[in-house]
Amino acid sequence: MEPDISVLGASGKSGRRVAAALRADGHPVRPASRTAAVRFDWQDDDTWPAVTEGAGALYLVAPEDPTPLPSFVELVAEAGVTRVVLLSGRGVETWNGRFGHAMAAAEDVVRGSDLSWTVLRANNFMQNFTEDVWHEPMLTGRLALPTGGVAEPFIDLDDLAAVAAHVLTTDRYAGRVLDLSGPAALTYDDAVAIIAAAAGRPIRFEEISPSAYADELRAGGLPEEWVAELGGMFDVTREGAVADPTTAVEDVLGRPPRAFADWVAHVAPTGVWAS
Repeated sequence: MEPDISVLGASGKSGRRVAAALRADGHPVRPASRTAAVRFDWQDDDTWPAVTEGAGALYLVAPEDPTPLPSFVELVAEAGVTRVVLLSGRGVETWNGRFGHAMAAAEDVVRGSDLSWTVLRANNFMQNFTEDVWHEPMLTGRLALPTGGVAEPFIDLDDLAAVAAHVLTTDRYAGRVLDLSGPAALTYDDAVAIIAAAAGRPIRFEEISPSAYADELRAGGLPEEWVAELGGMFDVTREGAVADPTTAVEDVLGRPPRAFADWVAHVAPTGVWAS
């Protein structure tokens, strides 16, 4: 019998899609989170064995506080888990502490371990326009960001999940870092215009300075640590470190990743951008 594949953060944006992709391919899945039937809490190491014991592979999303990671990865190795797939971000080697501290720390721990690991470094998700910090501004009709006009090849989380599900079930990608992107880079201005046309309502993109962006985030009540985190992310964006599309999704899946306009056409009829 095939051992379970544990999926951490199984109620989150990527985890729930990875679990669904694995199930669709007929693999036994052990979804885990603070609210799942298999309870997992980074701050409660008594919950850790529930995701490691008897598992054959594990999908890992770094916690906001990376302090528990070394102890957890040690437990994963002791439990005999044969494969770990870690979600990270593209351009991590250029971040230099400006943002993504937990993801960078997780990479250091996992890649420095004796585990059979694969790291998935992804561009910003298309779903950030529907499920995350950019969604509320889209509903107000104005998304203002300090992008410097630099384009990004957004990736559909369903494509990322399909890649993760495949990599979790093969040794072919052991010890490799895969940069995952969509098929073409778009400026945020163009992306918002595509969404506005599909939603049938006015939504505009506004380029603003980094300081103005920070001020708007603070005015919206965001904690200072997240103001710095998002500001650092766009510092990297403006440098063009994540602007070029990659072929990794097609290399793994044998098909191209979903185009942004196709994703928008699929999502818009749900009313997610309705005012």
